[in-house]
Amino acid sequence: MNKDKYLRIKVIPKAEKNCISEIIEDEEGQTIKIRIKAPPEKGKANKELIKFLSNEFSLPKQNIEIISGKTSQLKLLKITWD
Repeated sequence: MNKDKYLRIKVIPKAEKNCISEIIEDEEGQTIKIRIKAPPEKGKANKELIKFLSNEFSLPKQNIEIISGKTSQLKLLKITWD
């Protein structure tokens, strides 16, 4: 039985290191601010984000999918736990 979780992420590219920097509470719920070393070009930051979250959650990269915001700082991700 799969368990899907949706996360709203704000990515800050070209950071000094990959890290979760803040959790923002707003009227829509929570947005997690994540700093990523990669630049926002040719999907590099998205790939780095998925790799980072894969390591953080100990999940295969294919279990993390960007649903919306591929070219935006604000993204909606679907994370599947088997």
